[in-house]
Parts: sequence; C-alpha cells; structure tokens
Amino acid sequence: MLKTFTEFSTKGTLKISDQSLLKTFSNSKQIGLYTFIVTRNSSLELIVDGVPLILKPHQILSLTPIQQLKYIAGKQSVVYQFNQEFYCIKDHDKEVGCAGVLFFGNDSIPVITLNTIEQDKFNMLHDMFLEEIETQDTIQAEMLRMLLARFIIKTTRLLKTETTSDAIIKSTDETLRQYNLLVEAHFKNAHHVGFYADKLNKSAKTLSNSFSKFGQSPLKIIHERLILETKRQLMYTDKTAKQIAYDIGFEDASHLSRLFKKQTMVTMSEFKKNL
Repeated sequence: MLKTFTEFSTKGTLKISDQSLLKTFSNSKQIGLYTFIVTRNSSLELIVDGVPLILKPHQILSLTPIQQLKYIAGKQSVVYQFNQEFYCIKDHDKEVGCAGVLFFGNDSIPVITLNTIEQDKFNMLHDMFLEEIETQDTIQAEMLRMLLARFIIKTTRLLKTETTSDAIIKSTDETLRQYNLLVEAHFKNAHHVGFYADKLNKSAKTLSNSFSKFGQSPLKIIHERLILETKRQLMYTDKTAKQIAYDIGFEDASHLSRLFKKQTMVTMSEFKKNL
C-alpha cells in the first residue's frame, strides 16, 4: 500500500505506506526524504547508517534524508515520508521544524515508545491521514500539512519526556548535521560556503569532499534553503520579488530571480501565478 500526494505548485510530496515501501530499501541506500517509521504489533529489523537496529512493537523511528537505510525483515509498520517543500515551506517553531529535535537538531537518532493511550491517538491520526489523502479539493495540501505538523508535535513532546525516548545511534555525520543547523540559522545573511566552513573550523574544500560521499553539496544546501524560503514568502505573503530578495540577503533582486529560475525551471512570477 502506497499513497502519494504531490502539490503541483511547490513540488511538495507526502507518502504514506506500510512496510512495502521499506522493501525498496532491501539494499542500503540514502533515504532522500524525511521519514517516520512506526511499528505496530511486531518488531522491525533495519540497518541505519551501517548499524543494526531492531524496532520493538509500537515504536517510532525518525530519520533525515541524508541517512542510509537497509530493510532486513518485519511487518505491520506504517511509513510517512515527505520533502522540504511539503512541510518546511511553512513557518514552524524551531523544535518541530525540519532542523528540529527529531531531525538535524538531535545528535542521535531517537526511538520513541508509545504506551497504550498514545497508540490509540496515533492510530486515529493515521486514519485521518488516510481519509484526507483521498479527499481531493483545494485545501487538501493544507489539511495534510496540519496533520503532519500534529504528528511531529506529538512525537516531539514524547521525545522530550525522559521515560519515553531512547537515543540509540549516532547520527550519520556530525559535520553535515551541524552544517544544516548553521544554514537554518544564517541562510538569510550568509550565502557562501566559506562562512559556514569558518564556523565549523574547516575549509570549504574539506566540506565539499566530506559531503560528496553523502551525495550532498554545501552550496546546494544553501541554495535549496534560499529557494524554499522564497517559495514560502511567495505563497504566504504579499511581498514583491524585490522585497523577498532583500529579506533573504540579496542586494540585487535579479540574482535571486536567476537562482530561482535555475532551481525551479519557472520564474517567481510564474510560480506565484501557478498558485
């Protein structure tokens, strides 16, 4: 079972599936999307970043797009996957954003255990997801985003309670994690890799070489964050292209316009019109 929602205007994607999606990771590979794996009544055997992991019944595992996953065995699981354009395009509190404690804001991979009461709550939320992903109307995207935000907020709250969270594995690469956090904090006023390299006490070349093994580019991460913010402001504010450019640190608005067209294949005005 795989249900996919794609938002035409933003290229936002949400996937809801069972363990059949995990079977596409029979060989270890990079996940590519923010991912939640929820076990039901049975365990799930995985390898995350080369480390064997057994998820017990009624647990939630949170993974970032840069991590490597291999599926070994297991059934009765639920999988949610989404990209930046789907969830991160809206403003969220830092704790529950795409750099929040469930993702890049945590130096370990959390596993959250659900008690009986929480199991019922998450089962109800899953039913709402399935109902909404079948409801095709003009507010479907916002409804699905609201449900995902609710899922992330609830999971974050559980993670912050000492009795329900169990950090088990070191993240894929600490430098890459810290870099993503720095970009989230400074992308509006720092558009060059050198700024972040200095913050990490590394050279720009060292960062590029280090990230390449994860299929990442330091400059690409900056550009993707800038484009995401541009889309957000085009969608949720009445700012002109020039005002948006100044807000995110471009002295010449044409520089942002060229970057946006290069990354999205449409102009900013075309994007706004498509909304």
